[in-house]
Amino acid sequence: MILIISKKQETTTNEVIKWLLAMGKKFIRVQEDEVFEIKTKEKRIYIESDRNCFYLDEISSVWYRRGGLKFKNFHYDNHSVNIHMQEHQHWLHDYVIKTLESKKHINKQSNSAVNKLFVLEQAKKTGLDVPEYYLAENTCDVVLDKTIIKPLTGNITIDAYQNYGESIMYTHVIDRQEEDSFFITFFQEKIEKDFEIRSFYLNGRFFSTAIISQNDERTKTDFRKYNLEKPNRNVRYNLPIEIERKTRQLMELLDINCGSIDFIKSEEKFYFLEVNTVGQFLGVSSMCNYGAEKAIAEYL
Repeated sequence: MILIISKKQETTTNEVIKWLLAMGKKFIRVQEDEVFEIKTKEKRIYIESDRNCFYLDEISSVWYRRGGLKFKNFHYDNHSVNIHMQEHQHWLHDYVIKTLESKKHINKQSNSAVNKLFVLEQAKKTGLDVPEYYLAENTCDVVLDKTIIKPLTGNITIDAYQNYGESIMYTHVIDRQEEDSFFITFFQEKIEKDFEIRSFYLNGRFFSTAIISQNDERTKTDFRKYNLEKPNRNVRYNLPIEIERKTRQLMELLDINCGSIDFIKSEEKFYFLEVNTVGQFLGVSSMCNYGAEKAIAEYL
């Protein structure tokens, strides 16, 4: 039995499930609003929500997509007993998560959120080229028009900002100095690119796509500023073997076996930008006919 941990109406999950159904594979899908209780029966552990129930030992593989397993926490009137039982429950919850992650899996709930700064440090250790970057509270050291800023967080959206339902934080080129100081911000060298590369990585395999974004002023700095009237060209691409080898080493260091990885090709260099464990990949998979969603279903 395959366990899928995702969210409601998550398109990528839906597409993989279509392949699982076509392959006749049995699966359980857990969504973000479910709360499980850990129970036992005949010396076997199972977890149960209002929607799902399954024994731990019947799960053969796990795909962590988004969301996460949530557990019901029991509270007790006696303060001392409650403290003890909170710890007791914590280790039960931890055991369930660790048991599931020890099975054949694609990504893990426990390390789904990667730290961008740590990832960049590890990327440099593997020998990958990384654009120069630093943290600062002002623009004193910024080289105008040759420096960009981007969020440190994995989430690039802000909910309900200035009357918008959802606002996206794009990569931005610094073209002026700021007089005031501000919260610590991530600054990075602007690389003049030949094109961008989005690679979907799955257990050592690369499904890479060259995104020809530099010829359009709208998408030149950040291809996510999609030009729907004249979309960027996307073509299949093979990364150099040495770049793939170093990137595999990075993913092993991070203990991640699936994710979307971004590069910039600039003359003879391939600059590593970031890895997103839950990034979208259906668009490039479809345009380049990679069938990455089928590959996920086959692995599971």
